[in-house]
Amino acid sequence: MIYRHFNAPARAFTQFSHDIIRHPRLSSDAVRLLTWQLSLPQGARESLSRTAERARIGACAFGRAKRQLKEEGFVHERRVQGPGGRWVTQQLVSGSPLTADQAAKLLARASVASSQVAPSPRKPAVGPPATSSTDRHPKKDPPQDTSHHPPQADAVEESPRLEDARALVGTLPALSPALRHIPPGMRDELARLAARWLDAGHTPADVRRHVQRCLPAAGTPVHRPGGLVRHLLRDVPPRELPRPVPTTRLSPRLAGARECAGDHTQTMLFRPVGDETHCPRCVSEVRS
Repeated sequence: MIYRHFNAPARAFTQFSHDIIRHPRLSSDAVRLLTWQLSLPQGARESLSRTAERARIGACAFGRAKRQLKEEGFVHERRVQGPGGRWVTQQLVSGSPLTADQAAKLLARASVASSQVAPSPRKPAVGPPATSSTDRHPKKDPPQDTSHHPPQADAVEESPRLEDARALVGTLPALSPALRHIPPGMRDELARLAARWLDAGHTPADVRRHVQRCLPAAGTPVHRPGGLVRHLLRDVPPRELPRPVPTTRLSPRLAGARECAGDHTQTMLFRPVGDETHCPRCVSEVRS
């Protein structure tokens, strides 16, 4: 039998519908994300990702929660172009499910503020004006052929585990149908990211478990599997070493003792003289 004790708060509270708290298809992270957004003060412009960060919801869990809220009609998004030509993403969070047409009408009423800043007044350059040194013929012919390619930076040292990382990336499509269409052009980039995990001490099994653990729910379409794997391998966590298993050590009083191989109700220890495996009692019983 369960008893409940509840006092209605006198301040700092928000009214929520039971349909949100008891929604059969929303996870706990989705409900927390939605109720947190609805509890913000009027006029707040906090994004869903910022709310998830404050609520300590991880990246993978946030993606699933946001997808659930969009599927149920609590969250709507659209891309619009502001007055200055800059594209922005509008997010609408509602306390009740809305259709796409209803959300479009509400978003159309919201003004898109321009984020451009007026240019600062120009300051004159110091010193007398100078002519440009370009568009002129060289005074002397170069002693040798010149390259049209820009100078390349020093090549980054490749990881010694790069071949193992390439083989690891080749096994990722077997983890889920969502990863079967990784673009071949991204495999070198993903192999370099996977090599960083191997260089840090992680095993290929560790990498596969991490990717599989962060995949979306079964049946969820993944439109950019290569970008998803790149996001999951971008940060390399420190490898947790297994704790050493404590070993049982005999006391100095029992040093040199050996367990008898005979039939005893309890463990029988004896101190052998040579290489015998049975205690004197078992040996005497066999002789008799």
